[in-house]
Amino acid sequence: MDYHFNFTIVWRHAWRLWWGLGLSLQIALASLAIGMAIGLVCAVAHADGGRATRTAIAGYVEFIRNIPLLLLVYLVFYGVPSIGGFAYDATTSFIATLGIYAGAQLTEVFRAGLDAVPPGVVDAGRAIGLTPLRNLVHVRLPTAFRVSLPALSNAYISLFKDTALGAVIAVPELTHQAQWINFNTFRILEIYALLTPIYLVTGWIILAGLRLLERRFAVARAA
Repeated sequence: MDYHFNFTIVWRHAWRLWWGLGLSLQIALASLAIGMAIGLVCAVAHADGGRATRTAIAGYVEFIRNIPLLLLVYLVFYGVPSIGGFAYDATTSFIATLGIYAGAQLTEVFRAGLDAVPPGVVDAGRAIGLTPLRNLVHVRLPTAFRVSLPALSNAYISLFKDTALGAVIAVPELTHQAQWINFNTFRILEIYALLTPIYLVTGWIILAGLRLLERRFAVARAA
């Protein structure tokens, strides 16, 4: 079968790809913010809470980490509204899903970061009269954040790639927009030939920016 490439038809709809890329980045950023909030709370509760608290948090982390993300997307979008008797749009559902998913991953990241804080630093905070809360806010969390920053960078890259799963519930992100162009132009090779480098280059740019941020924090910490 002869297949003749025709990118002209695809370029007519290229604005959809850029619009979808912007939405994918926003979804990933919003999900990371939700995940960081969940991860921080759970990590601190795990480190300072009782046995029951640690067990509950471990159950949440293991449940989320051991089920496919695609299944979680379907559960939140179709299952939760059916049980709760309310509805929300696909984008809101998907952001919540990725936020819950990221929260489980980042709980372990922040827990490891808190464990990496030198005991002497915490003792020094106590010695100068810091309350446990102020010690947490001014000593433990800033140190844990610097330790965890490389893992946070990887989490954002992963979330950006995971936004492609939003297409299964019609979230109009980058992959969904590519599918729309494919269904309306029947130029499958052309559209995915464009989609692949878009993900690749965007991911590389994000990674480069985050690596600069890591080096900046590392220099500030060393100073």
